Amino acid sequence: MELISQKGKQIKEIKATLDLIEGSMTVSTSRKTFDPYAIIRARDLIKLLARSVPFEQAVRILQDDMACDIIKIGSLVRNRERFVKRRQRLIGPKGSTLKALELLTSCYVMVQGNTVSALGPYNGLKEVRKVVLDTMKNVHPIYNIKTLMIKRELSKDPELRMQSWERFLPNFKHKNLSKRKEPKKKTVKREYTPFPPPQPESQMDKELATGEFFLRESQKRRKKLEEIKVKQAEALTKKQEERNKAFIPPKEKPAVKTKRAPTETKIDIEAIKDKVKKAKNKKLGAPPVNRAAETASASVKKKTKRS
Repeated sequence: MELISQKGKQIKEIKATLDLIEGSMTVSTSRKTFDPYAIIRARDLIKLLARSVPFEQAVRILQDDMACDIIKIGSLVRNRERFVKRRQRLIGPKGSTLKALELLTSCYVMVQGNTVSALGPYNGLKEVRKVVLDTMKNVHPIYNIKTLMIKRELSKDPELRMQSWERFLPNFKHKNLSKRKEPKKKTVKREYTPFPPPQPESQMDKELATGEFFLRESQKRRKKLEEIKVKQAEALTKKQEERNKAFIPPKEKPAVKTKRAPTETKIDIEAIKDKVKKAKNKKLGAPPVNRAAETASASVKKKTKRS
């Protein structure tokens, strides 16, 4: 069986032998082989075929501007269920994520079992490896696809080719990572000193400083008893104060006096007199009488009496 790749006038001929008994396949150069590096490309071709890559795609490895990369993802995640979910995330619904990655990197990507086979140019293979490893580290592939789309648009502008694209690329933060809470009480570290701390004073040193060391035992006992009595007296006074607190009456709030509206004490006496006079002169149900007529009638009565 001969593998022949034609590109222009260049022809590569490599012999391949398949041993069905051993289940192995070997490649070797022939007398017609012109490129010595073709044997390495033939080896990569066997690797791709062993990982279920279609023959039409695998033969492209024999071209000069093509390379392949086989990424092992089986040992990146320990939990099997988590591994299956992340691998499915790389493929996407109906292979849409994988198709977008192929269009942006111009590579052929095949996810099979515990490996990811990629075939294409060198720059595209770098991007594919980065996306695959990030996906296995629980980074969604859509973030890397977005950056690749932005880079593709920026590469079209000749003015931006020699500039850094960091200002245009998005910075995605990991929101699911829990931040470590800072403690309420922070311990401040002391400054390092080569000298050891001062040795604490012993009981004998304290007695020598106060002069108790030179006292007799009877005097020491007496002094201890006095100290005990003083402590007992202080404890008794504290207990007595606590007991007396229960008998102290609570402070009463001052009673709030309601202010009444001030009544008018001044009485208009003259107005009352006028009302009384009007009441005397006025007869209920009778019309008002003229004073002149009353005086005339009174004078007539007096004259009649005299006569």
